[in-house]
Amino acid sequence: MALQPLLLHLAFLRLGTAGPLVQGRGFRSQTVAWPSFFDFNWPQEVQETIQIPNNGSAPLLVDVQVFVSNVFNVDILRYTLSSMLLLRLSWLDSRLAWNTSVHPQHAVTLPWDSLWTPGLTIQEALWVDWQDQSPRARVDPDGHVTLYLALTTETNCDFELLHFPRDQSDCNLSFYALSNTVLELEFRARAVNEIVSVKREYVVRDLKTQVPPQQLVPCFQVTLRLQNTALKAVIALLVPGEALLLADMCGGLLPLRATERIAYKVTLLLGYLVFHSSLVQALPSSSSCNPLLIYYFTVLLLLLSVSTMETVLLAALPAGGNLSPAPRGEQQDRGDPGPHPAEAPRVKGSRRSWAEAADHIFFLVYVVGVVCSQFFFIGFWMWATCKSDPAPGKAIPHGGQPRL
Repeated sequence: MALQPLLLHLAFLRLGTAGPLVQGRGFRSQTVAWPSFFDFNWPQEVQETIQIPNNGSAPLLVDVQVFVSNVFNVDILRYTLSSMLLLRLSWLDSRLAWNTSVHPQHAVTLPWDSLWTPGLTIQEALWVDWQDQSPRARVDPDGHVTLYLALTTETNCDFELLHFPRDQSDCNLSFYALSNTVLELEFRARAVNEIVSVKREYVVRDLKTQVPPQQLVPCFQVTLRLQNTALKAVIALLVPGEALLLADMCGGLLPLRATERIAYKVTLLLGYLVFHSSLVQALPSSSSCNPLLIYYFTVLLLLLSVSTMETVLLAALPAGGNLSPAPRGEQQDRGDPGPHPAEAPRVKGSRRSWAEAADHIFFLVYVVGVVCSQFFFIGFWMWATCKSDPAPGKAIPHGGQPRL
């Protein structure tokens, strides 16, 4: 048979078993089933690790293409994202080459664990789920090997949420070949954005790859730049907050003596407290660079509290001095005009006019303060920057000694 010499050649390379290709869930090793005529009567317990192809004094170059097909389930509360990737790995293994004049096959496909493959580990991955449990590698006559791997993974991402809901973050997926060194293996990677649906709150605006320098272990890094579309957050957070603030300013137009004004202000304040408590649970917290919206809504809460306290205090001033005036005709019917009939109404009217004047001045100052605070927040939102605290091990290269 034409394939029998090729199978003998592969068996001589001890292409028997190997470890898992990538650390993750749902990827199992398997035993290669060779044809029945292929029997050397070798002891089953003799199994050797498949060695990396020799490329002389230079490290073996593995070309990697990362196709990003989908990014979903971006969870800013847990600082995680889920993505679907397709990896295309190709390298040259001259041990697998054959003479096409003797064996005219254009290419053969082999199980992934029957030949050497780079063992990859995603540093940021919480879990990895492989779509193909038994991928097969394509081998060309010149020894070029091509392997496709489709996976779904959930990874950690350090979201920059200072400008949430108009935030933009870079999420990294670092692939390490922990079983090799940089003297044996080298990656050359590039990424392709194949996302065709943008019906997500977060969309991928840019995609790039790089090989981190000064690493002891071969690695390559894929960076996804995610941007928030902000429509949901604006409707659910900013619009209700601004509506409550506008309603509070309109409440200042009610007369100070009206009993409905205090009830109106207190109802707004209680409603905003409920809104603020749910808002705190909806926004993520961080050790540094918290979202500006947290401070913005806290300022709105202080403004509503000050407005409510002003209404209660000024409305209580006339009542505290028992200054509620009785009609002049009722006083005459009682027959007790007093020593100075015009003095009491004059005092009552002066105190009431003073409270109403103070309330009017406070209303004007309050409106100006609210408008100025909105413009100040917009300017601060546009130009404010925050540098997150560096990670404890960020300055240490992979494989470096920990600092005690």
